[in-house]
Amino acid sequence: MADGDAIKNTGLRGVKVADTEVSFIDGGKGVLIYRGYRIEDLAQYSTFEETAYLILKGKLPSSSELEEFKKLLADHSTLPEFLLKSMELWPKDTGTMYVLMAALPFLGLDDKESGENSVEVYEEKAARLVAALPVVMTAWDRIRRGLAPVAHNGELSHAENILYMINGEKPHTDIARALDICLILHADHTFNASTFACREVASTMADICPAISAGLAALSGPLHGGANEKAIAMLESLRDEEDIESWINNQLSEKKKIYGMGHAVYKTYDPRAAILKDLFKGLAEKTGQSDWYELCKSVEESAMKAFTAAGKDKIKPNIDFYSGSVYHMMGFAHDLFTPFFALSRIAGWCAHIIEERFGLAQTKPSLYRPAAEYVGNYCGLTGCEYKR
Repeated sequence: MADGDAIKNTGLRGVKVADTEVSFIDGGKGVLIYRGYRIEDLAQYSTFEETAYLILKGKLPSSSELEEFKKLLADHSTLPEFLLKSMELWPKDTGTMYVLMAALPFLGLDDKESGENSVEVYEEKAARLVAALPVVMTAWDRIRRGLAPVAHNGELSHAENILYMINGEKPHTDIARALDICLILHADHTFNASTFACREVASTMADICPAISAGLAALSGPLHGGANEKAIAMLESLRDEEDIESWINNQLSEKKKIYGMGHAVYKTYDPRAAILKDLFKGLAEKTGQSDWYELCKSVEESAMKAFTAAGKDKIKPNIDFYSGSVYHMMGFAHDLFTPFFALSRIAGWCAHIIEERFGLAQTKPSLYRPAAEYVGNYCGLTGCEYKR
């Protein structure tokens, strides 16, 4: 590489690598849009099934199209018998994200159209995965508790079924709607780490299951999807803390993280967090857990005050700060928080994979191949002399 051509170590932050029509973020204004629709409107008026259709197909469905899509999801909400039998043998202390990652190859084995390449085939595969992943998670949660998996109920919505397959009983309407909104809010978020992982694998012309496996692996990390578990663990540790403000200041003085605060893209309040904050408050009142809401509110206010005093007033709560709290109030095991993220983001991942294979990404070089700056030993173009 010629002098002056050194690569800036950006970690690809802010580097545009492809075009997309799936979603848009304005981090300075706190705007998130799916296929042209504001997240605030989708959270208020839509359902996860309708939003998933929008993300996958690029348009809102008609009534008949939505019913057909719901039927498609219901038809694929049964796991292959060989996968269920295998899950019975897996160590019961296995983390649920590892279970989802382990299940994807099994779902790939059951893919009768593996290797077939068309938008229509991939959209069908996407619907299967949107339907199957919740069944894997809920079946595992029951298996590890010594309970039999509960079959999908065709009379219930997607969110209702997730709750039903976990608890074995029809959920309260308010809880189901809260989960539905959480799924909508997590459905896509442009080129985040897991989505880029999916697209990078898809760019090799790998099939959809291997590409989704890459997304799951990326999401499992504590700097990505696992952040909501970190946030809830932090909040639980503060239940008996008498001086939240001093605790926050001590964390910052020791250069430790306040989990759930700040975002790589948003320089203002994460619009998803704003929606979840209101949802969280309402749920707290309905479930008699207002003390939990007050704790989170106190941590948020103290953290924002401390960040502002330090000249970092752009650091505000992100979705992880409140999503974990909402799931916690619903009574879910903490290792299900990140899997819930995956159950939602599967729609966005699939849409990006389809776009990568058949859409706008065709205007760029087909295979992602970023460059790196070599900073190791250098002995000229012929290399170093080999000596033992």
